[in-house]
Amino acid sequence: MKTNENSNRVFSDYIVYVDESGDHGMQNLDPNYPVFVLAFCIFHKRHYSDQVVSALHQFKFKHFGHDLVVLHEHDIRKEKGAFSFKSRQQKTMFLAELSQLIHTHNFILVSCVINKARLKGLPDQNENPYHLALGFCLETLYEFLQEKHQNELLTHVVFECRGKREDDELELEFRRMCDGTNRLGIDLPFEIVFADKKVDSPGLQLADLVARPVGLNVLRPDQPNTAFDVLKEKFYCSGGRRNVGKGYENWGLKIYPPQKSEKPR
Repeated sequence: MKTNENSNRVFSDYIVYVDESGDHGMQNLDPNYPVFVLAFCIFHKRHYSDQVVSALHQFKFKHFGHDLVVLHEHDIRKEKGAFSFKSRQQKTMFLAELSQLIHTHNFILVSCVINKARLKGLPDQNENPYHLALGFCLETLYEFLQEKHQNELLTHVVFECRGKREDDELELEFRRMCDGTNRLGIDLPFEIVFADKKVDSPGLQLADLVARPVGLNVLRPDQPNTAFDVLKEKFYCSGGRRNVGKGYENWGLKIYPPQKSEKPR
């Protein structure tokens, strides 16, 4: 644990990187992807700095010859820029090694999927889906830190910049929730950090890779989803380490509004 000389706050052992998938607006629904997904990737700082950062840079050196390429799920999927693969075999190998990197290195995943189509007509339909998802993720993050006896320490939550207006709205909502406007009814010991899109952050890049597979699994659970098969063992779940890959529904993964058969936790 480290202290900040300026604030005299003690920092927790964890750092959180955040990304999203889908449009959080309610005006236009994409019939192929009518959801908004927010994903929190929670890393233990020692593991992150000692292993995750170096592993990701080594991966980039192997595939690109340098480490300046920023991994974006959209660019990889659409094969844009540095991800213009010479053959199917090369892309298959790239994705397999990237999946193995994610599988090997530890982080805890907390995510919320807002089904915007089901939200219409409900009392919450005028709420910002981003803010609905943020509330769940922050509350669940606190519960995780409480389990680790880190809930009284300051944890930084890192978001990628989206634009001044969007960032200002997000920061206002983040601080409002941390000041007690949350389901738990308590002050949350979190600090928001914004990162420029040009920042080469391994944590933000990994968060970018996980959000869409989660959304696709919720929309089409019977469709093969290799990425989600890896991610489901990362979710915060009931039962701890002995139950990885199980018990994450409505725990580390919340779908809102819930299916009629689902019971809120």
